[in-house]
Amino acid sequence: METEPPVNRRRFLTLTAVAAGGALVPSLAGCSVVTAGEPGLLLRSGRPLPRPYQVPLPIPATLKPARTDATTDYYEITQRAATAEILPGVHTPLWTYNGTFPGPTLASRSGRRVVVRHTNRLPQPVVVHLHGGHTPHDSDGYPGDLLLPVGTASGRTDQMPGMPGMAARPGVSRIGSQDYTYPLDQRAATLWYHDHRMGFTGESVWRGLAGFHLVHDDEEEALPLPRGDRDIPLMIVDRSFDAAGAMPYPSIGPATPGVTKPYMNGVLGDVILVNGAPWPVAAVSRQHYRFRILNGSNARRYRLELDPPPPGGRGLVQIGSDGGLLDRPRAFDAIELAGAERFDVVVDFARYRPGTRVRLRNTLGTGSTADVLAFDVSARTATPADDTRIPATLSSSPVLRAADAAATRTFLFQNHGDEGWTINGQAYDPARPLATPRLGRTEIWRFVTDVHHPVHLHLEQFQVLGRNGEEPGPYDAGWKDTIDLRPAEAAEILVRFTDHPGRYVFHCHNLEHEDMAMMADFVVS
Repeated sequence: METEPPVNRRRFLTLTAVAAGGALVPSLAGCSVVTAGEPGLLLRSGRPLPRPYQVPLPIPATLKPARTDATTDYYEITQRAATAEILPGVHTPLWTYNGTFPGPTLASRSGRRVVVRHTNRLPQPVVVHLHGGHTPHDSDGYPGDLLLPVGTASGRTDQMPGMPGMAARPGVSRIGSQDYTYPLDQRAATLWYHDHRMGFTGESVWRGLAGFHLVHDDEEEALPLPRGDRDIPLMIVDRSFDAAGAMPYPSIGPATPGVTKPYMNGVLGDVILVNGAPWPVAAVSRQHYRFRILNGSNARRYRLELDPPPPGGRGLVQIGSDGGLLDRPRAFDAIELAGAERFDVVVDFARYRPGTRVRLRNTLGTGSTADVLAFDVSARTATPADDTRIPATLSSSPVLRAADAAATRTFLFQNHGDEGWTINGQAYDPARPLATPRLGRTEIWRFVTDVHHPVHLHLEQFQVLGRNGEEPGPYDAGWKDTIDLRPAEAAEILVRFTDHPGRYVFHCHNLEHEDMAMMADFVVS
């Protein structure tokens, strides 16, 4: 139904009870798919792992346009197999954008059109999704809009089946190259691009198909925030390595979507990579630094904190979220990120004594996954000049109002045993879109969960209205495109649909949940 009873605490508790009941669904034979704890199963490495903090933090290169004109920047990216020395002395096979992992960073201006030509020289179809982009449907990376490899026979369709029991695969197949057009009529924000092929997203991202796309605007650049080499993107992922140094992935098979049953709740690695390097270290001066933190992992959640904390604590100052700047800064001792979430934070290393090693730790991890990254603060006793600061006001972005909502929809994210992961009891079936919003309308969408599910909405950024009938959580501020939902939780978001009609998807961004059918279409008209 499009219109449902108005929200109140009693109804939220009822929805939460439904989700709690879903959490009691029996787990699949031989695996712990449905649990109340952290998601996923560890895939252990088959070789000795290096000690943390031995390699410098790499910064992904920024891609230059192949050409420009008065309105548009044109880029060219080739998806191809490559190798990289991720673990010292070992060459790891990867699937890459332009031969690197992460792929090259694109840096764009708000309101200036970008066209990216992707050429597929990998041995399998691909789909490119600009995560967080306000994008026309034919460039959004709909999971059935496949780009087939160069040299694919004319007229051949993708041989890969869709989800079990699903109708014929929707979408359009192209061969060799495709232009993705991004108007970028949106605020400055930290976006990222990654593969989104139906049923195979988890493996493709695991093997290396991910990169940053940063959008800048005048509002952001007018602020006295760190910039240049003190504005650093950090893609945090977990991976595992076999004895030969490859990154194995427990897929069912090259022609069958999804993972083997033990890993249906997510694939976890025992090596933490930041910008493609294991537990790196960065030299920093005693100044402000801006870190654009992305959780690019398939399933792992992180709770990041500085060790030691600066005197007085609250050393992680959040200035932005998925959709750009917050209205004002918020200071934390720790931040929690689910898959695909971005947190834009500023750290003032002048609060530390010269020569201090500051570690960014993951308190949700154990053993090797508790370490993430280290910062070596300059040993110089004189504090260098720093003309940057964190202003009390960051942005005057508009706020959506619940009173303007024209419809309310509820979506239950749940495990159904051998049927896999479902939304409203249905495995992914594009023949049955679960929502049909209208352009120009604001809607309330309610998400109810059984276990951990980071829910991602394509096309539009949203604002979190509340959780379990209460206020939004501490990490819900600003514009979001992904919301981290805990077990047996119900949350409401406000979203306004503008500009682009067509078919889009929303789904769990635990990539194994997504590949095992926890996705649904919505059609905007």
